[in-house]
Amino acid sequence: MERGSKMHQVWGFLLLWVSIQAQMKIPPETVQQWASILSSQLRVLSTKYSGSLLLQKKLKDVEPIIQMYDVAGVDLVKDYAEQIERMLGSKMKSVKRLAESAEDADLYHDFNASLEFDYYNSMLINTVDEDGNTVELGGEFPLEENEHFNKMPVNTQQSTIQVPTNVYNKDPNILNSIYNSEALNDVFMANFQKDPTLTWQYFGSSTGFFRIYPGIKWTPDSNGVAAFDCRNRNWYIQAATSPKDIIIMVDISGSMKGLKMTIAKHTINTILDTLGENDFVNVIAYTDYVRYVEPCFKGTLVQADLDNREHFKLLVDELHVKGEAKIKNAMKESFKILNEARVKGQGSMCNQAIMLITDGAMEDFESVFEEFNWPDRRVRVFTYLIGREMTFAQNTKWIACNNKGYYTHVSTLADVQENVMEYLHVLSRPMVINHDHDIIWTEAYMDTVLPKTKELFNTKAQSLLLMTSVAMPVFSKKKETLSHGILLGVVGTDVPLMEVMKLAPRYMLGAHGYAFLITNNGYILAHPDLRPLYKDGKKLKPKPNYNSVDLSEVEWEDSEETLRTAMVRGETGSHSLNVRASVENGRRPLFLVNEYFYTNIDDTPFSFGMVLTKGHGKLMFVGNVSVEEGLHDLTSPDLSIASEWTYCETDIDPAHRKYTQLQAAIRYLLGKEPDLECDEVLLQQTLFDAVVTAPMEAYWNAIVLNDRVEPGMEAAFLGTRAGLMRVMRYAGTEARVAKKFLTPSDKENLFTIDHFPLWYRLAVENPPGSFFYYPVDDKGVKFVVATTSVTVSAQGKTAIAGAVGLQMSLDLLEKTFWAITKQGSDTDCSTIEGLCPLNCESDDLRCLLVDNHGFILLSKERKEVGRFVGEVDGAVMATLMKMGMYKKVSLFDYQAMCKNSHHHTSSARPLLSPFYGLVAIIRWIFSNALMFVLDFNLCGLWHSDYYVDAHKQKKVEALVPCETAYHGFTYDTSVKEANSIIKCGRCQKMFVVQQIPDTNLLLLVTEANCDCSRQYGPILLQPKEIKYIATVKCNRMKTQKVRRRPESCHAYHPKENAKDCGGACTIWLSMWLLCASLLLCGPLVHMT
Repeated sequence: MERGSKMHQVWGFLLLWVSIQAQMKIPPETVQQWASILSSQLRVLSTKYSGSLLLQKKLKDVEPIIQMYDVAGVDLVKDYAEQIERMLGSKMKSVKRLAESAEDADLYHDFNASLEFDYYNSMLINTVDEDGNTVELGGEFPLEENEHFNKMPVNTQQSTIQVPTNVYNKDPNILNSIYNSEALNDVFMANFQKDPTLTWQYFGSSTGFFRIYPGIKWTPDSNGVAAFDCRNRNWYIQAATSPKDIIIMVDISGSMKGLKMTIAKHTINTILDTLGENDFVNVIAYTDYVRYVEPCFKGTLVQADLDNREHFKLLVDELHVKGEAKIKNAMKESFKILNEARVKGQGSMCNQAIMLITDGAMEDFESVFEEFNWPDRRVRVFTYLIGREMTFAQNTKWIACNNKGYYTHVSTLADVQENVMEYLHVLSRPMVINHDHDIIWTEAYMDTVLPKTKELFNTKAQSLLLMTSVAMPVFSKKKETLSHGILLGVVGTDVPLMEVMKLAPRYMLGAHGYAFLITNNGYILAHPDLRPLYKDGKKLKPKPNYNSVDLSEVEWEDSEETLRTAMVRGETGSHSLNVRASVENGRRPLFLVNEYFYTNIDDTPFSFGMVLTKGHGKLMFVGNVSVEEGLHDLTSPDLSIASEWTYCETDIDPAHRKYTQLQAAIRYLLGKEPDLECDEVLLQQTLFDAVVTAPMEAYWNAIVLNDRVEPGMEAAFLGTRAGLMRVMRYAGTEARVAKKFLTPSDKENLFTIDHFPLWYRLAVENPPGSFFYYPVDDKGVKFVVATTSVTVSAQGKTAIAGAVGLQMSLDLLEKTFWAITKQGSDTDCSTIEGLCPLNCESDDLRCLLVDNHGFILLSKERKEVGRFVGEVDGAVMATLMKMGMYKKVSLFDYQAMCKNSHHHTSSARPLLSPFYGLVAIIRWIFSNALMFVLDFNLCGLWHSDYYVDAHKQKKVEALVPCETAYHGFTYDTSVKEANSIIKCGRCQKMFVVQQIPDTNLLLLVTEANCDCSRQYGPILLQPKEIKYIATVKCNRMKTQKVRRRPESCHAYHPKENAKDCGGACTIWLSMWLLCASLLLCGPLVHMT
């Protein structure tokens, strides 16, 4: 008993000792002293090598000659909108000249069935056969790289013709139309001379060919196929027709099995591809009952934006055949939806149509049409008879002809494209007969057809590499065909949104300001936060919904949609919002007060918006210096200006395109290029900044020449609101850790067309003169950046003049830090309660430098640098949050891509395997022996239900659009210090945290040997998908936001010849069509 009692006493003593040690181990006063010394040494280091005090002094010296003024957002937004209107207006004039020329050429041309005419086929130019001879429709076609056309080889003296693989390139209709359109060549060139900022000009013919200027060599896809068909493009479809409400009815009865269902699905997808954001749609599948493909959309129409169209395609792909076809109820349901939409003022309020896709119609429909559609025939009915069977052709045609529609017979996959296009020509008749040349503007899109476009997305702002197109229909003006309303095609030109947004220069908007454009539907055309691409492995791909991102999904603080509603309605005004913005890929939250100014762009469906940040964002200053003085300093070797900004317009005169912006500005100021159009305000500010910052070059050079530069101090830099930068490299390329920092490829840290450098944006949100330190992890290369803002004051106001900073290696920071956080053995510990001497390099301590957003700047473990402290030590971070030292900030991403795990059959099908191919053919023949001769189609065979696939099912993590929530963290500067003990099971962890004065940093010292991971999990920054319950998700999907309908609608004309409603086609299969079918199957395997 005595021995046991002694043991209990020993254990009690040990536990008491451990408890005391845990509570007294880290003296707060020691940590406070370290923080004070570190603050002082960091300030000396940062001010010395950055030269911030000198720059601030120089700005103070020039304050007497400075004029300060507030940026007038109301006037500025109107000024920018007028400039955009003028620019877009010149594009519209060019398109009008093309339309007039195309119509005149057709008017005076008589069709010649035996016409022989050679033209430059863009697929065949500069191509020779095995004998070295030029191929037919090829020929020598000079091409030269052109800076204006993304350095593509082009011919600005001639256009070329692209013909889809499934269109015969010597068909008489094609040849006559191409011959007619030769007249456009002169207009193309004349337009380009009048407006050198024009990009691609083109004519898309209703027969299928595409004339493009300047001429290019067309690159086929990976299968060697020219699958591009201009009639599928939004600019063509929107120009050819007015807005429309479409109900697609598809027969999924048992008779539609196999190839028929494959053709039907492809027909639905092709119809969906002809719809745009001004159209509305629903898809109904029917057998003996009516089934909505998307039950959520029952009884309504939804906007046919890209998101919804892709959603329908996925659901259509899952359709299976069964039962007996009963069309009557489905037809009634379709009419009810359309009638209700018209009565309630919903949908497009223009054209309405039902698309019936079936292999036969046996019922009597007359009563349905009498009840719902006759005599007015407001709803057109288009019918698509699927398969080789002609038994029900007359019934199916009768439906279309008695409802102002069109009947087509679709027997193979190769027939689908041409037959679907017929409905567009029918809908265009009222507009053609009326000769209403409505100009249309498309939503934003990326042109991945032309070469080199994808590469640009790696080097430029994603949102600004999108484009919009302006287009106009071209009609036949011949009197004898007037009632037929013949659409010849569509002319148009592309307008890169980057060129539009350059008219709202960055320097006027400030560090956090920006400009943006939206459509009449509230979708974004251009916005710095629009992210149209995502990474799929190593590849950049467009998101499925990249051009249907709503303004409310980017400006999500506009929860009442006040801003969105006003802009969609085309109003002019302003609105203020408190916003949670973020920088560095959403890692660092910022609290800003944004002033939004907006107005409409006349003669377009667009609205223009502009943001100025309250405070420094709305203040500007002007300083005058002589051109001679400014030019001297502008030519300094350490100086550069923003290459993506427009100081001088170098794209108007081809002779100026060889100049960089700096070269152009200097030549203009020297009087060598007086014809250059330059921004006088920006040039004046740039000259002023060059003069004021000139002493920095001498200062930095003196440090290199006279002082021993600390090893690890790699660069000093500065930037001004005018986009001017100066950079001093203290270390050579070989010695530098951060070799990429501030090089042309380091877009995040340069002035670009859509943002100020990251270090500039962080500096302006920090107190002037106080340095902001943050870690950088560039693919494993880790270093530290320090930055601060400099100001100028006049007339009682203070504005941000720029930012100045330095970049150093972790080695230098660590050397400074470890030297400070180490008490020597001779330290007087008599007055210190706790562990003394204290040493951060001890294994018992963990010392971290953490920034104001919780990211680790320094740690003994290099791998922790750049990581969020909550991931490394959840216990301490949770306690700091509880104490109010760090606050959690909720952020949202409505453009996210999330994993959607599903199984699919490997796409690498053994198409060329003799064994599997033979087995597939034999099984297919025996299953469908009677129909083999009629239905033989290679594409259909590849899609056969009986196809043999030897590959195993493979699980893939497909990425799909989603909404996510994530958190950022900010430090509450009112809490200067804190310490606490965290109970973690058998041990207790003490920590002390101390603010480092005049910085954004905290010194965190904790015990290293107490593991709290079982009690406190890591606090992660990873976004979490927002998942909605079914009813909420459904309501969100079908809720229609405020939108502005297009002003024109052409749904009816009394002179329309409705008797032209299609007819049964003879069944023939020429060799060229069979080959085209074979070639087209490759892509279709992936599409269906």
